[in-house]
Amino acid sequence: MPRLIPIDDPGDPRLADYRDLRDVQLRQHFEVEHGVFLAEGAKVVRRAVTAGFEPRSFLMAPRWLDDLDDVLEPSGAPVYVLSEALVEQVTGFHVHRGALASLVRRPLPSVDEVLDGARSVLVVEDVVDHTNIGAIFRSGAALGFDAVLLSPRCADPLYRRSVKVGMGAVFTMPWTRLTDWYDALPSLSARGFTTVALTLAPDATPIEEAVAGVDRLALVLGSEGPGISDRWQQAADRRAIIPMAPEIDSLNVAAATAVACYVSTRR
Repeated sequence: MPRLIPIDDPGDPRLADYRDLRDVQLRQHFEVEHGVFLAEGAKVVRRAVTAGFEPRSFLMAPRWLDDLDDVLEPSGAPVYVLSEALVEQVTGFHVHRGALASLVRRPLPSVDEVLDGARSVLVVEDVVDHTNIGAIFRSGAALGFDAVLLSPRCADPLYRRSVKVGMGAVFTMPWTRLTDWYDALPSLSARGFTTVALTLAPDATPIEEAVAGVDRLALVLGSEGPGISDRWQQAADRRAIIPMAPEIDSLNVAAATAVACYVSTRR
């Protein structure tokens, strides 16, 4: 049997990992300081534990205990059991999927480790929206990309919202942050990748043409507003655009990623 601990006080100090989940700045500071991240929903919790992340604890409404019994019992971590009303008081919102887990973050691997054996990678510059980061990971994983590299200012892929939108893709997709932003793309080219930047630049060619014949591909994506920086646009081996109707000039970065990944995997 899992170690079930009923709790009826929302102020119980053992619930610190789960407090104020809607306060993004507070949560980011807390999670980095304590080396934790949260998984939300039965499917995502199971994927996190199955991927080998160490649980610190679980917080669950009673109706989700049976569904996750195969995950809870082997972990040995405490399972805090609260009514759904108390869960909402602790977290600050209605957890409609009823299950949360606090897990230990791992040290980020090196760029060389992430790229070892990779043929198709996503390189993301300054995407600060957690929802978009989660969607980028989900599209990359679903469409056969091997890894993700993030610039230092990108949103946290292990933030609860990113994990939830990505359906746990971050648990199995190798990723890390680039320590050298300035020369990141030339460094990838030197490693044998062809860097293809999605951009509205005048010399951009349709994505189908830009990735044609490419063996090792690094698909470069920019932020939601300004797009890819001038530095990265100029450093890319090729510049690509997704052709679309004349009255619309671009797609949201998450949608653009899905389209570009689909075209790239068919190259």
